[in-house]
Amino acid sequence: MMKKQISVAVLTNETGAHLSAYFSALKEIDAVKEVFLSDPSHKQVELARRELGSKLSEVYDKPENLLQIEHPELALVTMEARQAPQAINLALEQGCHVLSEKPACLSVAQFEPLVQKAESKHLDLSLALANRTNPEIQFAKSLIDAGTLGKIYGVEMTLLADQTRLTNPAYHQSWYAQKDRAGGGFLSWLGIHWLDLSMYLTDSSITDVSGFTALVGGQPISVEDAAALSFRYEAGFLGTLTAGYFMNRGYQSLIKIWGSKGWLEMVPFEERHLEWTLNHNGKKFRFEKPVEPRGYTPAVRKAVQAAAGNGDPLLTSRESLRIIRTIYAFYDAAKSGKAQKISQA
Repeated sequence: MMKKQISVAVLTNETGAHLSAYFSALKEIDAVKEVFLSDPSHKQVELARRELGSKLSEVYDKPENLLQIEHPELALVTMEARQAPQAINLALEQGCHVLSEKPACLSVAQFEPLVQKAESKHLDLSLALANRTNPEIQFAKSLIDAGTLGKIYGVEMTLLADQTRLTNPAYHQSWYAQKDRAGGGFLSWLGIHWLDLSMYLTDSSITDVSGFTALVGGQPISVEDAAALSFRYEAGFLGTLTAGYFMNRGYQSLIKIWGSKGWLEMVPFEERHLEWTLNHNGKKFRFEKPVEPRGYTPAVRKAVQAAAGNGDPLLTSRESLRIIRTIYAFYDAAKSGKAQKISQA
């Protein structure tokens, strides 16, 4: 029997991020029957036609018209954080599941009502935190869930990207560089991935956060390019994250998780995707299985399958709200100089 196919709406505009990756994913996924595009700027139409080919069914100037006429099962929203809440709300009103580019809002107060609406309509509102589907992440989660590391003691994370992009005058004018359009800087754009992974892997929410932000590169932008965080998890252990645009090019990253029976380390940008050590014999193991597929295609596939009724979403609506609360609690902590508690309700 042929599995159910669904229609997908892409709601975007001239500032939409990662569109090439999203379009190529939708083209590849068999469960996507057709794609409808809403782009008032029409600047993404050529890219959509090139990437989607015959799967691109219709282009609309307004998202409300698309949603009311086509009734897609899933809406993929990729807009700047200032614009995303309105598009997400329109999709939910029309009974659409939503997969949205992060951070999708400027505050918890904008995002929480959207989650409440999604839940009241039995819809998924998932942020596109694609690293969750990476094979080594799934394997690491299975190790921790099976008790291989024992009781979790602590987490250390680093995520660094290039400062070079911040020196480009075009970047200074982009929404990523402006707090009133983006909500935040490095943390809400890239650091959000590692914070989410730490909670996903350990199955424990962050309950308290403190730390600092800075603009160490001196560029004319209104968001942070550096952040140092410390936090407490619901299960009682502690964690840290060093994050920022520090590099000339490329990335540096680290995720370490220690437990009573051993510890694991992931250094994905150096191809040390996952290693773990057991305390009782000191033996080190390495993840030797394929690390593909990874990135946006498997993440979008998971969202499509969930919208078609064939599995769980990439993130539940509550998990999406959890990471938004965590990010903006940290910004409150950095601004006030006081540790912030995060609501778990």
